[in-house]
Amino acid sequence: MPWVAIGVITSIVIIVGLLITVMPKGFKSTHEQIGTGKPAVVFVYDLSLTVSNSQTEQMNEARDYLSNHLDEEVFFLIASVDTPEGDQLIAKHRARPAELLLFDPSGNLIKRQYALKSAGELIQWLR
Repeated sequence: MPWVAIGVITSIVIIVGLLITVMPKGFKSTHEQIGTGKPAVVFVYDLSLTVSNSQTEQMNEARDYLSNHLDEEVFFLIASVDTPEGDQLIAKHRARPAELLLFDPSGNLIKRQYALKSAGELIQWLR
């Protein structure tokens, strides 16, 4: 009987470990990096919109590609609807849910577009 319990616990630990490794990296929801010398992409994330999860997956792919292949540094950030920091940035830039905002290295808003943008489109959009 103890071996069964040990086997079940081990299986659960392995499954949780696998799930953690395949989960996308998180995005900062603070915005102090905007205007610090590197471009920043901010996605207005609304949990109630299905496009939000799809867009963050594409942002992860673009971030990984840029860091692994082009050695470019771009901040990928989230402005979550109904959070104090998110609502402040949303109001300041009159952003809408599911909108992508691109800030230049000095913090000026230079582009905006609605999701969904694929990873490839995001990379092109940054140029």
